[in-house]
Amino acid sequence: MSRTFSETERAILRIAQADLPDSLTPYADMAAQTGSSEEEVLALLRELRECGAIRRFGASIKHQKTGWNHNAMVAWQVDADKVDACGKAAARNPHISHSYYRPSPAEDWPYTFYTMIHGRSEQECLDVVRDLAAAAPLGPYAVLRSLRELKKISMTYF
Repeated sequence: MSRTFSETERAILRIAQADLPDSLTPYADMAAQTGSSEEEVLALLRELRECGAIRRFGASIKHQKTGWNHNAMVAWQVDADKVDACGKAAARNPHISHSYYRPSPAEDWPYTFYTMIHGRSEQECLDVVRDLAAAAPLGPYAVLRSLRELKKISMTYF
């Protein structure tokens, strides 16, 4: 995308690439801060999304601040024809924030489906793994515990 942004658009994007306003109307708040309208804010973000300049735009919750202090990424062996059923089972579980299917070309890594599980204790996370293994058409798995969380940052353009 080759495009020149107005000063107002740059101001909107400065806010969008940082922390969104903590309110029920974040886009209206962004508009008020930049002297634009909520429709202009949404139109700019939509345009950037549609042209591929941004892949996604959304809120990020710091799960530790909500009491979910433990997590585990679980790598599962799942056949390609069972991925949809596994994804639906994972989506029904409130302890799973996201899952994805990613086959590996490495011969010594047979895992293809991943779930990120959050809990208030390590045992709660392991209980979720056990329950999911019993309820979904998942194969063998490996629990990959987080050793530490690295700093997460987004690109800053303006």
